[in-house]
Amino acid sequence: MDSIDAAEDVIEAEWAELLVSDHVDGGLVRAAYSEPRLRQLFPWVGMWELHFSRCTEHPCTWDVPYIAPRPGGGYVVEGPSRAEFVGEADTAETAVAMVADRLPPGCGRAIVGNRHDVGASAEDG
Repeated sequence: MDSIDAAEDVIEAEWAELLVSDHVDGGLVRAAYSEPRLRQLFPWVGMWELHFSRCTEHPCTWDVPYIAPRPGGGYVVEGPSRAEFVGEADTAETAVAMVADRLPPGCGRAIVGNRHDVGASAEDG
């Protein structure tokens, strides 16, 4: 198995787990999984927020916006840092589109490794 297949397997396994998880809004996970640009990233959940990483191990990358539940319904898109507000969305699909439209340049399938390996992988490519 090459590194691309390995990454694909790890990413798909994490999505499969989140699709049945009760730690994040299921509709949001389904909407994100339906977006091919996000489906190729490694999803993870923290504090009910849906995050996306360009690598499969910790420490993760923090260069992709994330989606948090909005009190009273809907979603807030922030990031990549916690100090950056992107916007609010009434639907999961709108929130997902906001993230997908703000992916880093050259963003592709997440790699097996951590954020330090992402830079090395880009230099090798």
